[in-house]
Amino acid sequence: MIVAIDGPAGAGKSTVARALARRLGLGYLDTGAMYRALTWLALREGVPAADGAALAALARAEPVSLTASDAGLRVEIAGADVSTAIRRPEVTARVSEVSAHAGVRREMVARQREIMAAGGWVADGRDIGSVVWPEAEVKVFLTASGEERARRRLSDLEGMGVAASLDEVRADVERRDALDSGRAESPLIVAPGAVVVDTSDLDVEGVVDRVAGLVEAAAR
Repeated sequence: MIVAIDGPAGAGKSTVARALARRLGLGYLDTGAMYRALTWLALREGVPAADGAALAALARAEPVSLTASDAGLRVEIAGADVSTAIRRPEVTARVSEVSAHAGVRREMVARQREIMAAGGWVADGRDIGSVVWPEAEVKVFLTASGEERARRRLSDLEGMGVAASLDEVRADVERRDALDSGRAESPLIVAPGAVVVDTSDLDVEGVVDRVAGLVEAAAR
């Protein structure tokens, strides 16, 4: 069983996918963390976000490792545990630009398909149902109002001790939406056959219940 969960920034994909995987006893694959890890490494190594060829080469040379643990998903690249660092604002500000390059996406998609080939995953990202695994038994597109997504992102930043204003975060969410939806390679779209779930007025448990119901129906 593969459950593909796509959607824009701040829609709740990672939180929902992680909780759903626990409930169903499936693995959890946070594909966004892979792009964030590459972005973190590019910043450390001084590789420009506009240099697609250099970024793709970096992705090949330093593949991302994802390991589930009781504390959450452990993300490693180039021998470093970057599980927390990849959520920093400087990474968030560049990840959409880094992930837009065709070469980068080809490297990451190949790695994601390799991981998912054995089955039994809840995977979230921007192009899981449309590109990475279009044959997924369940495809969901999570969304929410721009205002709500900005509030959630601000709450995440405050939880990390990062100072920001709602206006700043809203502008960043809108910028990322434009980049993710407008890129030529694997743009953010509602995949054919995906069920759209608006999470604006739902708590995490409510969304998980909804998606779990879709999984149960698909398994019958």
